[in-house]
Amino acid sequence: MTISKGARYALTSLMGIGLAFIYVPITVVVINSFNASKTFSWPPNEFTTKWWSKAIENRGVREALGWSITAGLSATAIALVLGTCLAYAVSRYSFFGKEVISLLVVLPISLPGVVTGIALSNAFNQQIGLSTGVLTIVIGHATFCIVVVYNNALARLKRMGTSLQEASMDLGANGITTFRLITLPNLASALFAGGLLAFGLSFDEIVVTTFTAGPGIETLPIWIYNNLFRPNQAPIVNVVAATLIVVSVIPIYLSQRLSQDSTSGGRF
Repeated sequence: MTISKGARYALTSLMGIGLAFIYVPITVVVINSFNASKTFSWPPNEFTTKWWSKAIENRGVREALGWSITAGLSATAIALVLGTCLAYAVSRYSFFGKEVISLLVVLPISLPGVVTGIALSNAFNQQIGLSTGVLTIVIGHATFCIVVVYNNALARLKRMGTSLQEASMDLGANGITTFRLITLPNLASALFAGGLLAFGLSFDEIVVTTFTAGPGIETLPIWIYNNLFRPNQAPIVNVVAATLIVVSVIPIYLSQRLSQDSTSGGRF
């Protein structure tokens, strides 16, 4: 399909406007994390790294980072186990309601975060009687982390087919041995990519966390929100926000690279 030069320029301009709308504010936040001025005069007259050292020394930031890492790693571990099992069952077996299960697995990431958060909060507090805390945060994050692991594993299993597993079974290996020696090694890069993406999504999640976090528990996004309008904390907030951007972007970038390389047959 060919398009005219004018249409190409128009599409390029629209794409540039869209990217600028997204990334210019992010760039300003990162630059302001090195701005020596507390009032964030623009453009910055002087750059400094003192806000980064103050952020490292800030006890609230360190605690929030610990909670974010704990929740992210725990939710990712749950997502890897459940997402892989669900993908294997859906791709390898035929049973009643398979399509419904696939829809229910993917649905949480499609729903607005506030809807998921309210539903989980009501379930924990009113139905189960479970006090909100780290466990409820992990469960809440796992609901959407499972989706990315499931999608990655399902796509890889469909590309793999069943010939290798059938050959292994014909040679006398049972189902567990076949999964351990044949299926899992071929799934490894897809699961690693899904795990990285799941961790990135969990690390910067704020809406679901707001409804599922207990008193005294602040992840990094919650800490940013609570300190955003405190004048003395504004420089540190920019540092934490810049850190959050980097920590979120790196797993997503690596996940994309792994997915592309596994599709093309290259090595990462």
